[in-house]
Amino acid sequence: MDLTSYSDLPNQRAKAANGIDYAYRDTGPTDGGAVPLVLLQHFRGNLDNWDPALIDALGAARRVITFDNTGVGGSTGTTPHTVEQMAYDAIAFTEALDLGQVDVLGFSLGSFVAQEIALIRPGAVRKLVLASSAPRGAAGMHGWAPEVIGAIGSPETSPEEYLGVFFARSPSSLRAGRQTLQRIYGARGADRDTATDWATREAQYDAVCTWGIPDHAKLQRLSCLKMPVFVANGDSDPMILPHYSYLLAGLIPHAHLTIYPDAAHGFLFQHHADFATDVDAFLNAPQ
Repeated sequence: MDLTSYSDLPNQRAKAANGIDYAYRDTGPTDGGAVPLVLLQHFRGNLDNWDPALIDALGAARRVITFDNTGVGGSTGTTPHTVEQMAYDAIAFTEALDLGQVDVLGFSLGSFVAQEIALIRPGAVRKLVLASSAPRGAAGMHGWAPEVIGAIGSPETSPEEYLGVFFARSPSSLRAGRQTLQRIYGARGADRDTATDWATREAQYDAVCTWGIPDHAKLQRLSCLKMPVFVANGDSDPMILPHYSYLLAGLIPHAHLTIYPDAAHGFLFQHHADFATDVDAFLNAPQ
């Protein structure tokens, strides 16, 4: 089957029952019977901040859908200040496309939203992938380190600041990071998504900080998840430290964990081929 590269996909819009017009892109085969894979993006990211190499690899065997949640990028509305409301808004998007049961891959802030979706609507999520993630209420997650805020929390960030958070400091990881930036910013020239505005970034960071208020009782919520869960991170992530991935996998009954070497927050872009292969194997494995 001849599939269009993610870099060439049109921006589409879906009107949901909550009144929001969601911007999204849709790729991969729809006739193979595989459950659709819905992707949830990181802090301040939009449709264009996904690495096309990763999406193309994921979409080789199944339908893959990326979208801007409420108030983000090309979607209408005002970005909520809580992860819980972001989850309800994401559910509204999947219902607008009449997707039925889905697999969900959440990255960073998107992984927080993915956890909430699975808790709110467990029957709607077949399998869950949590990349660069942490559980709600984990100690030490109340806000990011100053060097991370300096790199990604300012109105304008530089490529070097992005590399410093999303990739490790080794020459091989930084080289992979520059290749990722070329794919993200160089492959698509026209019809790019709208950049996230400052109000959205502030709302998202409020949600991140509230998620990170230490609360031991909140950790126990994850014990009720019954679907298979794949937890993944890079071994040098300065934004969401790898030990949170171990904690997360330990709290979820049917979780397994992979830590990718010589990688940081953007491990899934650096190791896009290996990660896509691992995700594909996980999604195809019998439950």
